Amino acid sequence: MKINKPIVLALAGLVLFHASTLLAQTPIDLAAARATDPNTLGWMVGTPPPPDKSIRFEDGSFYRFPQWRWSFSHWRELRPTVAVERGSWPAIPFVEKIDSSLDQVTFVPMGGTTAMTWADSLVANYTDGIMVLHKGRIVYERYFGALTAERPHIGFSVTKSFFGTLAAMLVAEGKLDPSAQVRKYLPELADSGFGDATVAQVMDMTTAIDFVENYTGESPTMDRYRYATGFAIRPAGYTGPTSILAMLPTIGKKGTHGTEFHYRTPNVDVIGWLIARVTGKSPAAVLSERIWQRMGTVDDGYMQVDEIGTPLTGSALNGRLVDFARFGEMMRQGGRINTVQVVPKAVVADITRGGSREAFVAGGYPTLPGWSYHNFWWVSHDDHGVYMARGIHGQAIYIDPKAEMVIARFASHPLAANVNLDPTSLPAYRAAAEWLMKQ
Repeated sequence: MKINKPIVLALAGLVLFHASTLLAQTPIDLAAARATDPNTLGWMVGTPPPPDKSIRFEDGSFYRFPQWRWSFSHWRELRPTVAVERGSWPAIPFVEKIDSSLDQVTFVPMGGTTAMTWADSLVANYTDGIMVLHKGRIVYERYFGALTAERPHIGFSVTKSFFGTLAAMLVAEGKLDPSAQVRKYLPELADSGFGDATVAQVMDMTTAIDFVENYTGESPTMDRYRYATGFAIRPAGYTGPTSILAMLPTIGKKGTHGTEFHYRTPNVDVIGWLIARVTGKSPAAVLSERIWQRMGTVDDGYMQVDEIGTPLTGSALNGRLVDFARFGEMMRQGGRINTVQVVPKAVVADITRGGSREAFVAGGYPTLPGWSYHNFWWVSHDDHGVYMARGIHGQAIYIDPKAEMVIARFASHPLAANVNLDPTSLPAYRAAAEWLMKQ
């Protein structure tokens, strides 16, 4: 498809205009955010906790606000998981040089006229934990609510960037051919919407599949995905797929591959299946052996699995904040950390070049004008070379190569889409970068 670049630029301008109105339409209520602190509300306190303070999967309360402000830091107590082992590699802690004066750094949110402090932005975005690295040292670290430095938290779609990186490594090694159609490796998907898509199209989410990723409205395909993976309770009489590998072949095709970016998590589950097929190992084991152990993590991670034990590569990695920050720092240094070249430098360079900015416009992200998506990473193409791993409810790894800064954040925002956090988060991150560059 030939893309008209002036039209694309006009659309990008419209997107930026829309983003500038978001904050004005939604006043920030810091008191309301503080009032949902899970410690204040007393969730799951007592042996047993009172019925009105209990959180369970079986009644849906685990994914209900404000209960999920507790759930996101206690995921393996609620759902079946498999370990991402740190193994016997030495854990190498970061040097700390904490500077709490970052709390007073100010910025103007998108669409706003009044400055906000860094500290207030953390409350506004329902932050559970945040860590800022500068030149490889921890310069800022805070935890809120149910999260502590030692406790893992679910990363949701930040998970995608871990597995996109793994897949890109397998491409670099010749184990995956990016131009090959998916059915070459997974004949089980030959008749699905993925069958005639290339591996590269899956990794950039430009597949034309009949799937609507919707976190707030009706989407029968999204419902089936949640039921299959175990992210939601199956209704009485449900007869659909009950595992992710059974669900993927049921997704049909709609449109032409390679023309438009649309964010759809099943693409990552296909990549997880591809990783398993070409390595002969579970994706969780491959992540452990190829990345998690080698970058010197301080603790195991873990992943939610479906009812037949398949790790959910699109959404289910849990870990400590410091280890998510470590992944970002390794990427910032061209795939190298603790003297170990974990990811080939050429793979990192390819990721940071990004994907098609024209295709990205179709995704409809008003707070990300001019960005692109490549190998399950979000790439800004700005003057700092920023790129990100992003997950619903505010999970993020933000990498700013020019400022030599990495930010890892866990959060439990009441709204899923990051468009609700970006107006405060992205300007805050840029302000932190500019402040650190002056130190």
